[in-house]
Amino acid sequence: MDMNMSRPDNATLLMLRDPAIAVVLPVVYSLVALVSIPGNLFSLWVLCRHIGPKTPSVIFMINLSVTDLMLASVLPFQIYYHCNGNHWVFGELLCNVVTVAFYANMYSSILTMTCISVDRFLGVVYPLASVAWRRRRYAVAACAGTWLLLLAALSPLARTDLTYTVHALGIVTCFDVLKSTMLPSVATWAVFLFTLFIVLFLIPFVVTVACYTATILTLLRTPEHPEGQGQRRRAVGLAAVVLLAFVTCFAPNNFVLLVHMVSRLFLGHSYYHVYKLTLCLSCLNNCLDPFVYYFASHEFQLRLRDYLGYGPLPADSLDTARRDSLFSARTLSARSVASAHTDGPEAAGRPCFQRQESVF
Repeated sequence: MDMNMSRPDNATLLMLRDPAIAVVLPVVYSLVALVSIPGNLFSLWVLCRHIGPKTPSVIFMINLSVTDLMLASVLPFQIYYHCNGNHWVFGELLCNVVTVAFYANMYSSILTMTCISVDRFLGVVYPLASVAWRRRRYAVAACAGTWLLLLAALSPLARTDLTYTVHALGIVTCFDVLKSTMLPSVATWAVFLFTLFIVLFLIPFVVTVACYTATILTLLRTPEHPEGQGQRRRAVGLAAVVLLAFVTCFAPNNFVLLVHMVSRLFLGHSYYHVYKLTLCLSCLNNCLDPFVYYFASHEFQLRLRDYLGYGPLPADSLDTARRDSLFSARTLSARSVASAHTDGPEAAGRPCFQRQESVF
């Protein structure tokens, strides 16, 4: 977003009529929507109907799938907006709804990924000490807490008109140019934007990297059981992929936002055109999860093969599937210390395996 102190600066005007951006954004958003909507619908169907019990990891994954679907559902409005020459025709209210949904769901993905990284860290590094905390009700509470934090942080966007008439171009923008009167002072603007960067991105980013790094190091130092060698190798590889995706999809957008807001607030320069392009990268994460779920989870493979009519996997793969925990790109694994994840009487009769063998 460009903070309009008097009028849109030249960089913003150039971005609004840049033909390359007008093509790149709709193409990327269209691809994300086409892949993400069916992929996450299938993932949500498998997670809700065919995987149990609902461990904390699965609860977080369900929240991620819902988050991905909510973000994908507002992309058609963004696509039409950019194809229409950055001219918003849907009115003030829908502009607010689409903007809040877009950013709330993007940051929800980051915060939920952080919750999962903490859950994986506790399950691998402190499997016994964390038993009391790694329960379904705490996972549900964590998801609710992240949404309350997001709604509070983004409340300024919900309370103001995010449309802006750019008379020089004869268009009405949606969240591309913000009125300086949206917040009472430059200091308040700085607090708002730094909250987005530090609270909703930087702190979760540092926590996620630290947790996954500690998890990988613990797995590499743990002697492998013969039946768990393949699972551990996959877990380490998936952890690396998750960190790479996190850095690639979310870091560029948020660091460019930091540079842009400091330059715009204090130096009078704008890098909004770069920010708009990096915003596409954050959306690409939306369509990666279904593919990683498939390659990481035998249960996903079995369900997808059955859905496509390819039949079951070979017998040895089925045996492996029964031994596998539920994997996900964002979780590295799933069922840790079996009884640790569940609330209720069904956990009582389930065996509890040894430390690392119980995780993968």
